[in-house]
Amino acid sequence: MIMKPNVSLFFPAYNDEHTLPNIVDRSISLLNEIANEYEIIIVNDCSPDNSGKVADVIAASNSKVKVIHHAVNMGYGGALKTGVANSKYEWICMVDGDNEYDVYELKKMLAVRDYYQLIIGFRYKKLYSTKRIFISYIYNQCLRLLFKSPFRDVSTGIRVMHHSIINQINITSNSPFVGAELALKAMLRGIPVGEVGIQTFPRIFGSGSATSLKNIRLTISDVFRVRKEIFSDSYDLPSGRVRHINEEIYKKL
Repeated sequence: MIMKPNVSLFFPAYNDEHTLPNIVDRSISLLNEIANEYEIIIVNDCSPDNSGKVADVIAASNSKVKVIHHAVNMGYGGALKTGVANSKYEWICMVDGDNEYDVYELKKMLAVRDYYQLIIGFRYKKLYSTKRIFISYIYNQCLRLLFKSPFRDVSTGIRVMHHSIINQINITSNSPFVGAELALKAMLRGIPVGEVGIQTFPRIFGSGSATSLKNIRLTISDVFRVRKEIFSDSYDLPSGRVRHINEEIYKKL
């Protein structure tokens, strides 16, 4: 008999007032089917629309749903970190609140949980503007070069992780780079990371902010800051080891 997982599922919400009811309804339907115990968390990242109010109405009608409100906008990475920190069950799932990814993709992602502790989706058909597809392509190519990354599409807004990862990886980014930081640091620590092909859907309401100039600048800053951290002489050294380079010996190498 296959044991059903206990699942915490959260959504970062920003300008998503129109999509949240549908996403939560589909999530409840999915989790009633595939999960043993579950909770749904909506992280309202100080959204300027009615996302927070809509989330509160949803939570008031279902005890499985709770809402966390940020008093100030903390960015995509901040919303992700809040969702992870407040998830109580063994398997933590995250899906963006704009409905470009369908929560039912989590079913096949959770199906491989016996093999991976972190599962990320890769979009094999992208229904975006040419500009956004180009930016995504350049972004992933740069990460492969800068971090020796093997991932095809490292920053999609849908992922599954085992709760134990929380205490193994220090995630610092507040920009959309946060998903890549999670996957790259997991890979470097030897945590099994899997990729599952997913579909994408057009955003019907509003517009995404991941490729705004502000988020692009923040992402670039986080990319180089995290690269400096990872490739430093002190990052994640084995216990009891330090890396001292004798300058005279180094010159002879």
